[in-house]
Amino acid sequence: MTITTPATASTPTTPSPARTAHQNNRDIQALIASAAAGLVPMFDAQKQLFCARLIQSELGQSESGQSQSAISARGMVQDGISHRYTLITLMGLHRMEHAGTASPIGIMLAFDGLLRETAWVKSAGDLGLLLWLCALVAPERIAEFLSRHDLEPALEKFADGRERRTMELSWIFSGLAHAVHARPELRERLTPLASRLYALLKENRGPAGAFGHQAPTAGLGGGVKGLLRGRLGSFADQVYPIYAFAWASRAFQFGEALNISNACADNICKEQGPLGQWWWHYDAKSGAAVGKYPVYSVHQHAMAPLALFALMDAGGRDSTREIYLGLEWIYGANELHLDMRDAASQTVWRCIRPTKTRRYLDEAKAMLKLGSRAPVPRTLHVLHECWPYELGWLLYAFAARAIEGD
Repeated sequence: MTITTPATASTPTTPSPARTAHQNNRDIQALIASAAAGLVPMFDAQKQLFCARLIQSELGQSESGQSQSAISARGMVQDGISHRYTLITLMGLHRMEHAGTASPIGIMLAFDGLLRETAWVKSAGDLGLLLWLCALVAPERIAEFLSRHDLEPALEKFADGRERRTMELSWIFSGLAHAVHARPELRERLTPLASRLYALLKENRGPAGAFGHQAPTAGLGGGVKGLLRGRLGSFADQVYPIYAFAWASRAFQFGEALNISNACADNICKEQGPLGQWWWHYDAKSGAAVGKYPVYSVHQHAMAPLALFALMDAGGRDSTREIYLGLEWIYGANELHLDMRDAASQTVWRCIRPTKTRRYLDEAKAMLKLGSRAPVPRTLHVLHECWPYELGWLLYAFAARAIEGD
């Protein structure tokens, strides 16, 4: 469905500081239950891996034209497989199980396969996620992981490490912090690498507290796009450092870590849209949201909550209001006034996006102040697919958290 939106569609009344409509344990538990159920058709039991995405296809085919076997009544089909998304999703299922609800997927069987055979590892970030998962589900096997994988050389072996990409460095930083939390005796061994990541990530940070996608110098040979990636950071490049620095402040007692996490959270909360939107791209120099669309559901129901909750748990800023305002966007308080949840497939549709976009041009103009900042597209539509990590991070953010006073 494509809907033309008037220019005033994104200018609602000022939200109240009171609880939002769905800020209660009943609705959150329903969201958790739906996410867990929605992950089942995304799992390939033979391969013990989750698919890359579940897409709506009335013809029972993927967008590549290949026939798929997992077809629901709504025409939902698996497309591809993803080790990375399996790692993330297992974290969410473990968090849910730890909170007292049985996982519909055998967590340890899938984890054993990922840890045993690692030819699938294609980036330093993958190793960071694997360490993070290991620290959560099998801390007694962290030593096994560390004996097989030297993370320091991985920063030079893989492109994401060489380019000092913010998201992937943050995953490694988080993995180290969780490893120390689970096994405090490893602190001395892991602190040198954690200190290096701490310094590298700070280099990607702008004066307003926002992060670029990668080290500013890494894009010098990549033309305009490469330079933009050094200054322009996605929402992922904001939330994963918020999480990592919050956890590092507890695991390694780095002096500035909590302040860095707070500053980035302050910036994304300041830039949050009037409908609770967590925007897509940020100028690391000014902190401004310079690329708004698409607005991704995973940002609203999962990634912002998991990072901001972690910061709150570490003693940082209270972002409760912004978290639940963002969640309302999922329930229909969005540009299209559509509930992004699909009851039949128990998924949450991926995003609301423009029919056409000139993203890089618009974002470059916004950074150079040559045009209006982050214009609202006139036509928007829903992308009818869901990726397993989206529901995995939803479980990770909310499964172990009760709403006080409910």
